[in-house]
Amino acid sequence: MTTDQNRISSFSRRSVLGAIGASAFLAGAPTAAFAKSLARPVSPFPGLTKIINDYVAEKKVAGMLAAIGMGQADPMIIAAGTHKLGGEKPVDRNTLWRLYSQTKPVTGIAIMMLIEDGQLKLDQPLAEILPEFSDMRVLQNPEGSLDETVAARTQITIRHLLTHTAGLGYSIISKGPIQKAYIAEGITPGVVSRTPLPGTEPGPPTPDIETFSKNLASLPLVYEPGTKWSYSVSLDLLGYVVQVASGMPLEEFLQKRMFDPLGMKDTFFQLPADRVADFTDNYAPFGGTLIPIDPAANSIYLDKPAFAFGGAGLVGSAADYDKFLSMLLGFGTYRGTAIMQPETAKLGMSNLLPENADLKGTWVAKQGFGAGGRAGLGTTESPAGTFGWGGAAGTAAFVDTGNGFRAGGYTQYMPSNTYPFQSNFPKYVYADLMKQMSAGEGKTSP
Repeated sequence: MTTDQNRISSFSRRSVLGAIGASAFLAGAPTAAFAKSLARPVSPFPGLTKIINDYVAEKKVAGMLAAIGMGQADPMIIAAGTHKLGGEKPVDRNTLWRLYSQTKPVTGIAIMMLIEDGQLKLDQPLAEILPEFSDMRVLQNPEGSLDETVAARTQITIRHLLTHTAGLGYSIISKGPIQKAYIAEGITPGVVSRTPLPGTEPGPPTPDIETFSKNLASLPLVYEPGTKWSYSVSLDLLGYVVQVASGMPLEEFLQKRMFDPLGMKDTFFQLPADRVADFTDNYAPFGGTLIPIDPAANSIYLDKPAFAFGGAGLVGSAADYDKFLSMLLGFGTYRGTAIMQPETAKLGMSNLLPENADLKGTWVAKQGFGAGGRAGLGTTESPAGTFGWGGAAGTAAFVDTGNGFRAGGYTQYMPSNTYPFQSNFPKYVYADLMKQMSAGEGKTSP
């Protein structure tokens, strides 16, 4: 074995996907003075531009891009590199990326739309929609025997599912017997490669959504509902809730109610064969080398998924996801097209965590969580008006409604915590904005 092959042997599914969405917002984000500072003709985002160029020049990634915009104006694009190492096609606003857990806020907002429609209620018991979740049991030890359980005291609700407080597990996060049970039952809603990765436990294929739901309900919960934030398959399950409540599969609902109205023509749960040329390769960095784990030409995203994974299934362009962010920034409206009421959008981006839910030691400690994404609390650790999440291949996206802008960062490497790009992306953006604001202080407006 070569050195890199030895390194690949320790490459596990958990390490690949375990840092999904773990990006953090910068503490103490500046206030609405942004709008004035961004209107001045100054050099935009020099720090972020250098970081992106350096990543590509040092061959840490094949390509990297940021899309940043104010209000509903077209985003500014900062891009470097190509779709694959040694390739000739540069990344641009229409390049297609694996969004992974950036799918979660999209599914979360779909749920908010159904709440607005009166088809669901935020604190409605899940069992009213999916009866198989009526009588759940809870592990006495999250990593202990599946035979040592107690009856759940609380019914799982839609709120719990939106905020990862339903007590469900995740094969990429959970440990012990429950993790093995998830894998054995095909509760693995996410794909990486057509080729099995060394060190992974493939298990059986993920089943259809109805079987997925029943298999999940047959297993004990990891925590009592409402008591603990625990990253989970809840947004994938909510895709089934969308189907039952609306009468349409998640992908159809999103296409009809969100993607078509917003003009999101480059967002898919299955990559169309004629779009391979627009798709990026995905890599695993090992020992200073990028190992291709999902080449575009032979991507697993060309295969039809078992169902539309509401927690990790989307492929899309920066331009398309920016339209979604712009709609959130417009509190439900994008350039005159309303897909939900302002009150609904604001509620979805607010802190929906159950009171007294334990956040200690989690990715959202001292922060809020809304409809599938981190939500600002108005504190030093959690700036007011922020909402967003990241993806397993190093992507990150958020809106700042208080300052009227949105930002997305895109690249393709796994695991996402190999480099600090995802976790630091908001910091890079805010640092440049702060410099712009400082540069404009004391200048007289024309």
